[in-house]
Amino acid sequence: MIKQYETVFIATPVLSEQQMKEAVAKYTQLITDNGGEVVYEENWGLRQLAYPIQHKTSGFYYLIEFKSTPEFVDVLETQYHRDERIIRYLTVALDKDAVAYAQKRRENRGKAAEAQAEAPVQEEAPVQEAPAAEAPAENEENA
Repeated sequence: MIKQYETVFIATPVLSEQQMKEAVAKYTQLITDNGGEVVYEENWGLRQLAYPIQHKTSGFYYLIEFKSTPEFVDVLETQYHRDERIIRYLTVALDKDAVAYAQKRRENRGKAAEAQAEAPVQEEAPVQEAPAAEAPAENEENA
């Protein structure tokens, strides 16, 4: 039975951008080679960790949503465990509500990206100073 899963892994922060791409390619290839289908990928980038892991305080986060058999998850997590570039990972099965939520989240991210790309760059208008209140006219009459 094919189920949908979501896996997030944290890679060590000492990787170059090329090495990170290679690690991601390895796991997406592993999924497709074992009869799975990658539904969505998202690079969350370098983020601070809540607590140090292996004396590291930051890491590269990456999310992959995929469809596969339950037996494959063990194979994937074994590969994560053996890879010295991966410092943490978590794979969860998505129920029908989580799948719907993930789909909605992807659509909203897509719309936000499109809106940001289409929005014209606005120049900042010069700040105009409010006119100074006129001083009250002095009474010319001397008493």
